[in-house]
Amino acid sequence: MTDARDERRPAGELEAAVMAALWAAGAPLTPGRVQIELGSGLARTTVATILTRLHEKGVVDRERQGRGYAYFPVQDAPGLTARRMHSELDRDTDRETVLARFVAQLSPGDEQHLRRLLEGEER
Repeated sequence: MTDARDERRPAGELEAAVMAALWAAGAPLTPGRVQIELGSGLARTTVATILTRLHEKGVVDRERQGRGYAYFPVQDAPGLTARRMHSELDRDTDRETVLARFVAQLSPGDEQHLRRLLEGEER
């Protein structure tokens, strides 16, 4: 049964909390263990649903553990952010304008860092 509080929180917020728990654990976690790590009163079924959705999105993978699964992230937090940036870019047909506006809105420090990355000076 899903707690009424679960339904009031945005899905993205719940997914972010689950991902944070998985990253912090450093090892695969079952839905029940994620629920304990979150300590937020989420129902185990809600946590299981979130993990299933993250698995369908390719953000987490899972391995069989007993009758269920234990989940683990396939990327670190910066990798996931980069993936989201690519997804947003792919949604627009005018990539050049999107990239130009993105770069125009960078802070001077971020712009310098991006230039160094593009020039192959950093990784």
